[in-house]
Amino acid sequence: MTLKTQNAACGRTERRQFLSDFGLGFTGLALGAMMHRDAAGSTAADALRGVPHFAPRAKSVIWFFMNGGTSHLESFDPKPALNQHAGKTIDESPHGQAIVDSPYYRKNVVDFGGKPRAMMSQIYPMQVGYGPRGESGIEVSDWWPHVGDCIDDIALVRSMWTTDNDHAAQLQFHTGRHIFDGFFPSIGSWVHYGLGSLNDNLPQFIVMGNPPGDCCGGVGAHDGSYLGPQHAGVQMTSDPKRPLAFGTPGAGTRIAQQRDQLNLLDDLHRMTAAARPDDEALQARIKAYELAFRMQMSVPEIVDLNRETKQTQAMYGLDVKETQQVGRHALTARRLVEQGVRFVQIYDGGGGGGGWDAHTKLKENHARNCARVDKPIAGLLKDLKQRGLLEETLVVWATEFGRTPGAEKSDGRDHHPYGFSVWMAGGGLKGGIAHGATDELGFHAVEDRHYVTDIHATVLHQLGLDPRKLSLPSQKRLEIDYGNPIDAIIA
Repeated sequence: MTLKTQNAACGRTERRQFLSDFGLGFTGLALGAMMHRDAAGSTAADALRGVPHFAPRAKSVIWFFMNGGTSHLESFDPKPALNQHAGKTIDESPHGQAIVDSPYYRKNVVDFGGKPRAMMSQIYPMQVGYGPRGESGIEVSDWWPHVGDCIDDIALVRSMWTTDNDHAAQLQFHTGRHIFDGFFPSIGSWVHYGLGSLNDNLPQFIVMGNPPGDCCGGVGAHDGSYLGPQHAGVQMTSDPKRPLAFGTPGAGTRIAQQRDQLNLLDDLHRMTAAARPDDEALQARIKAYELAFRMQMSVPEIVDLNRETKQTQAMYGLDVKETQQVGRHALTARRLVEQGVRFVQIYDGGGGGGGWDAHTKLKENHARNCARVDKPIAGLLKDLKQRGLLEETLVVWATEFGRTPGAEKSDGRDHHPYGFSVWMAGGGLKGGIAHGATDELGFHAVEDRHYVTDIHATVLHQLGLDPRKLSLPSQKRLEIDYGNPIDAIIA
């Protein structure tokens, strides 16, 4: 029982219009979303149909996230005092009392019947050199030479903090909520919900790399939660032959056959949807089938990186084994935003606690990991800039928390949520600026402090969205959920 597409000129209704009129099946969802973009309505409806609340500075976001916790001290917030006082406990150092006297000490550090372990550990010296970069002279670790070369295009925020001291901070960074609060929409899902589609042949929220493990929130870090599964991230692999589940029609299957199969599935789903009109999971699945067919026409071309020049491929590190995987992700991300994808989330070191979790052998861990990601990320920034895309593309580099000033197991650093670094570039932000500060040992964020949702608010602001106007009446949000744009880094 396949509904055939009919010619409206003959006075008969087209298949898509028929389903849309009844509000059933994927086509009702897709056409409904498209009609939203042309219809008048309230502020909330404006957001849903892709109309920003105010003039945007950016169209798309590429979001890098280092799972496990990158040390701010060996990356973008070097602290010479660590070398000067190495071997002393934090208590014994000249800076120990200032840390204890900080207004953030009792607020952010749990006192287990005495001083917390981080205060009693021996100060661990920096494991790499550092120096000023670019015309701005911002100090960057020697493990980040390529990103350091781009520092004049980067807005560095050295004063981040969060509340989860374990790896569920990966979830918290993306949703703004502690895992004990439950699961909430991720930043990518809010962007998808608020702005809709620029290209109906591609997902608007794509995820690459390995997401957090189940212990750390799992797919909740890119999930739509109460916004609905249709706003969750769509995972893409780095395999050019199979970049997306259901992204190829299968060997020997012709396009016409695939279209007929999809028509049948659509009809069956339509009948099921009529019986269960409120089943969001079913609606999302119907949408996924139709989108998968369209992506079979679009995705293979996008992930065919051989279409890029050898010079461009080398810029991303595709010619070197250690940088190849992240380079493919980064270059694919550029090609995706060129085609109108709103939000590309790239995880690095995912699974379990995360590959950057350097409780021991920090020097080996970070030297290896930085070498994998530094050139590809810098290559993306340079490529976007030379193509004139950086101003409309917001690039975010983040991690769940930093690492302690003190040593753990003699040659590592423990988790540290009280002060760490994040940076952003493009999308109407200032470049060559270091905003906020931690104390002399990098223990607390003490100047222009920012909770993780301030990054969310900044991203949404640059996309032309006010998070307070995205709220659902049925869902109560806390003030901290909204965050505040970091005005000091906005051009």
